[in-house]
Amino acid sequence: MTVRQQVLVLYLATSGLDADVVGWSLYDGTARTSPTTGDGDEPPYTSGVHALRDGWRLFQAAQLIPPYPGHEYDVSFLKHEFFFERLVDTGSEPGSETPPGP
Repeated sequence: MTVRQQVLVLYLATSGLDADVVGWSLYDGTARTSPTTGDGDEPPYTSGVHALRDGWRLFQAAQLIPPYPGHEYDVSFLKHEFFFERLVDTGSEPGSETPPGP
């Protein structure tokens, strides 16, 4: 058995896992797909909760840091970033199994 990791990064509208997805990235350690950031019009999930229900494991949530006084409305990076992982059995040979879709 050969196990590889897939990593899903979801940027949510707020700090709650049930918030809408506003951005995402998917990294596939199985080397079967080569997705890139923004390679689709629709996110793979509508919220972080939906990713959990599909078997993704949350392993890092965004640190909540309040804005500096006077900078509450500055535009910057997407701050509600959540990292998920999924372990996929790739079988004994590359290409022997198709990983489940997001």
